[in-house]
Amino acid sequence: MAAKIKASRPRGTDERGESLGGRARPANRRGSPEAIEKRRAARVFNDVLSGRGSGAAQLDGRTEKRRQRLLRELSDGKARGTRELKPLDILQRVQELMDLGEPLANIRKVAKVRKSQVPADGIVDVVERLHRAYSFRPEVYRFVGIGEEILREAGVLPDARRRARK
Repeated sequence: MAAKIKASRPRGTDERGESLGGRARPANRRGSPEAIEKRRAARVFNDVLSGRGSGAAQLDGRTEKRRQRLLRELSDGKARGTRELKPLDILQRVQELMDLGEPLANIRKVAKVRKSQVPADGIVDVVERLHRAYSFRPEVYRFVGIGEEILREAGVLPDARRRARK
């Protein structure tokens, strides 16, 4: 005797996928933008009233872990523990830490400031191009051994003499 093979379908629907008219389960609303905003507002409210601060100055867990990882990578000189950091990697990590609100003094304690062995006239055009592409903060370039004079020539820092004439 041949057994009938029953096709699987969602519960509460017919063969065409239409509802059988029964009570449908409500959609999950945990991921809705309204629910997310409610949870965030509640966290800030609780932080303010419990005396832990405004909540704006504190980093959430993921951002704090990222900050710690960036500092660790700068101190070790390796990305994710295996690959050596290139000069551009150092610039990006220092810029990102500064964007997260990390003080420059703390970054200096961790990161080793490199000295550049490249002649100044050979690097000015490269720094100018890099700055147009990435718009790094001027302080960041110190960590790869690029001084203020090169930054002035590249147009990253304003030239003091030009400003005085105007």
